[in-house]
Amino acid sequence: MSFVEPDSPSAANSGDVLRVGVIGAGVMGTNHGRVLAGLPHVELVGIVDPLDDHRKRADELIGCPVFAELDGLLEAGVDAVTIAAPTHLHHEIALNCIAHGAHVLVEKPIASTVEEGRAIVAAAQRANVTLMVGHVERFNPAVAAIKRAIAGEDILSIAITRVGPFPPRMSNVGVVIDLAVHDIDLIRWFTESDIVDVQPQLSSAVAEREDIALLQFRTASGVLAHINTNWLTPFKARNVTVATRHKYVQGDLLTRQVTECFGFQRDGSYSMRHLPVGHDEPLRAELISFVEAVRSGGAPAVTGEQGVASLEIATQCLAAPANSVHAAEGVRRAAN
Repeated sequence: MSFVEPDSPSAANSGDVLRVGVIGAGVMGTNHGRVLAGLPHVELVGIVDPLDDHRKRADELIGCPVFAELDGLLEAGVDAVTIAAPTHLHHEIALNCIAHGAHVLVEKPIASTVEEGRAIVAAAQRANVTLMVGHVERFNPAVAAIKRAIAGEDILSIAITRVGPFPPRMSNVGVVIDLAVHDIDLIRWFTESDIVDVQPQLSSAVAEREDIALLQFRTASGVLAHINTNWLTPFKARNVTVATRHKYVQGDLLTRQVTECFGFQRDGSYSMRHLPVGHDEPLRAELISFVEAVRSGGAPAVTGEQGVASLEIATQCLAAPANSVHAAEGVRRAAN
């Protein structure tokens, strides 16, 4: 996928240095810059952020050029960009970059609304540029091990727990968009099936937006799935269990330990083994995948359409006011 004339191939498909910029110099954007600066055949053109403190931090940690405005980065010349700006800015920034012919990786969720996400996808298709969504959990080595373990299996159910303490920096979203969207994507990826039934239970215990979510789903292939997520647990936990006809797979996404139970007998006995798990940094693996998709012109690991589909399910979870309740004041006090 080139955005220059066919008789003058760009670095994106010629094997030359790929010029990449990062938009957003918060924690995630700075990590994008750090990883990109260390990738072979990639030149980090610079990082954009309107906040002076963010630019100073990026300069100190990475030593790359910094820009206060997006136009400065685009004028410097980029083949591709990664967008790690606040979600409500994704739509405007992505369309601007695509209009300049840049390939785009945009952090999850792809946009604030499904309509904005679809507009980004359509723009990328018209411009013939690569669009990838940053669902980095797919690149967690433990997740990859689970995916390999259940390949070809008849999946029956999936249960995912993603909980932790109240975030130090509040955004304008609750746990469904901030956390559960990761696992909605994983459910769709594990099952390779669309989610067709959504049954959410939401509650606000200490935050204005939902900080507890118990989400139940059914996929088109008949898999039952459950997500438990909250901001009320004093420690982080990231666990996945998948039950199939012949296996039960458990994975801890933080410790990266994956166990497989199999060979079930009528007397209740079974065999168990620990599965090999890689040590790759998920973000590095994700950005390498993006760079390779840009160079090859092939489909990225997480397409824009997949990003929109996961956002649409998350939005459906939030569009069920009858199931959304505010906790009693006593529960608020107990949670504090």
